[in-house]
Amino acid sequence: MHKYFLTIVFLLSCVATRVYADEGMYPLSEIHKLNLKSKGLKVTARDIYNPGHIGLIDAIVQVGGCTGSFVSPEGLIITNHHCAFGAVQAASSKEHDYVTDGFLAKDKSEELPAKGYVARITDSYRDVSKEVLSAVNDIMDFVARTKAIEKKTKEMVAEVEKLNPGKRAEVAEMFAGKSYMMFVYTFLKDVRAVYVPPRSIGEFGGEDDNWVWPRHTGDFSFMRAYVAPDGSPAEYSPNNIPYHPKKFLKVAAEGVDENDAVFILGYPGRTYRHRTSYFLSYEEDVRMPYVADLYQWEIATMEAMGKNDHAVAIKLSGRIKSLGNVMKNYRGKLKGMKRLELTNKKRQEETALQTFIDADGDRKKLYGHILSEIGKVYDDMHTQAQYEFALDNLRQACVSLSVGYTLFEAAQELKKPDLERESPYMEKNFPRTKESLQLALQNYHELTDKIFLKEMLTRASKLSVGQRIPAVDSIIRGGNPAEAIDRFIDRAYATSTMNDEKPVMDALAKSPEELEQLNDPFLQLAKALFPTYQQLKETRQRREGILSKNSGLLVDVKQQLLKKDFIPDANSTLRLTFGNVKGYSPADALYASPITTLRGVIDKTTGEEPYNTPQKIIELYKAKNFGRFKHKKLNDVPIALLYNLDTTGGNSGSPLLNARGELVGVNFDRAYEATINDYAWSESYSRSIAVDIRYVLWVMQKFAGADFLLKEMRVQTSS
Repeated sequence: MHKYFLTIVFLLSCVATRVYADEGMYPLSEIHKLNLKSKGLKVTARDIYNPGHIGLIDAIVQVGGCTGSFVSPEGLIITNHHCAFGAVQAASSKEHDYVTDGFLAKDKSEELPAKGYVARITDSYRDVSKEVLSAVNDIMDFVARTKAIEKKTKEMVAEVEKLNPGKRAEVAEMFAGKSYMMFVYTFLKDVRAVYVPPRSIGEFGGEDDNWVWPRHTGDFSFMRAYVAPDGSPAEYSPNNIPYHPKKFLKVAAEGVDENDAVFILGYPGRTYRHRTSYFLSYEEDVRMPYVADLYQWEIATMEAMGKNDHAVAIKLSGRIKSLGNVMKNYRGKLKGMKRLELTNKKRQEETALQTFIDADGDRKKLYGHILSEIGKVYDDMHTQAQYEFALDNLRQACVSLSVGYTLFEAAQELKKPDLERESPYMEKNFPRTKESLQLALQNYHELTDKIFLKEMLTRASKLSVGQRIPAVDSIIRGGNPAEAIDRFIDRAYATSTMNDEKPVMDALAKSPEELEQLNDPFLQLAKALFPTYQQLKETRQRREGILSKNSGLLVDVKQQLLKKDFIPDANSTLRLTFGNVKGYSPADALYASPITTLRGVIDKTTGEEPYNTPQKIIELYKAKNFGRFKHKKLNDVPIALLYNLDTTGGNSGSPLLNARGELVGVNFDRAYEATINDYAWSESYSRSIAVDIRYVLWVMQKFAGADFLLKEMRVQTSS
């Protein structure tokens, strides 16, 4: 028995080392434990974050769902082209196609308001686990548990924001059901586009090269944050002034080379390395294949809509780009999960863990049920998947229904006290909800909307008995489903005003009774769907309660076995990751070096999208007009860098920093093999990609003629 126990410990230790020990997304609470010098870095933990003092984190900003960094005392932010894409897409028209041609503000008065964008800067954090968990007890049912935690966190956030006027607070779950952190943010509501390169630079290679190495994409843009004249956060106003950050990054125009130590500070989205085999199986077998296939169909439909109409192509470009990124990411993850046999390996880990639990009576009493309880949740999710996917995508795919549902839900929520409302309808968030509606309507295309609604209603009409959606059955009742759906769509779009901004904005101020009088078909459908969505919400709250409680216990027992602490999964809070500029072997007998150059751009250029390099770039290359931004060893302008840091979605736009904490690149992607990073990390295949700062500066100076921005960044342009 003793020998068998040691075997179990060894097996679990091997699995844990692979999944956890090499993980590099360290939260602020953990960086003081790291020996950064041993990693080749010259900065200290205090240089990064030092409460009450200025550190590198004061230069890091979350913007547009991505990360960015301040690079001047005038609030200038560098981030990715794909992160700023929505700003120029919203400002584009047939006459001013900033998506294709790019945009440069020659002075601050020309900068474009980035509708829907906000910038968040982390001010502080503290552990609030005891406070949050004081709201729950062991006799609560699981729905009540979830609601109690939601209520408690809202109350805590409101209290902190009251004590810190102008700031935003957020309680982030670090380990499900176990630990929580309160973050306080500076929240800037006026963000503007400054320079966005042409699509032929910022998206060179398009979807063909997305998630691929070698990469030659100039995925960078510049934005600027503004505040009121008194320095307080404010909505857009021509009277606002540039925000003056506590810290801005020094730009290291000399760049980095292979094997140099580098690190990233950023806001990675979600990772799932502490989840169970049941979760992985659901992702691999059910959710990701469904979403990837649906998005592929939606993308093809939208591309066909815009093929012969450039104005329509502009409207749909942002959505195509967003869905395409997710679709290819999911394809990569599915391939990686199969290649690594990740679900089976997790099952082996859990089998060994269950044996460890069962070996002790007290342990078995406390933890013996955990895995089976989690398994039951995912069994239910497997069973209900098609029903839930139909409901989720019915609203997401169709703008008219999404708008109608938002109006109906807003009318219900606005009757409640502020802290009892769903987050989008709370007073502090409601202006952003309105702005999101306006942006959705701005990009509305009726024929695409009709096709998407028909597809989702058709899918819902084919659900099995026991999974029927009453509101959909009302549409198709008493006739041929396809014909009934067509009749509903024709009638709805002929009479609805859910595609017109003015009546939609007016309707946001109406009561439920007043909305009823509008007799709008999409509002009526929203009303009919509302009880079903509320029922689904409660089902998911119950599941969340079960998973939260048991996931916390699962971490506890793993820590007992391995006698070590784990790093919490990424959750859009600020993280540190470090490593080296380094190539890899993506396949047998192949080695990919870690720096691409301008020559690669020229070699790929065909003159057709997505490889239609601007003529000026070609001429500069032919003249070898590289200025001071040439890589001396390669005798060329470096384009992109590859490195073994641990990143995921949300790290887009994160600054790649050299050992001294100076900006040398802007993170924008991962190699295809690293799409699996959300579930597992490996030094052998996990590689992330940045646009090299030397290419950024070269494009700015030689191509765009934006020397004034380089001067603002304090970059010397001559050798």
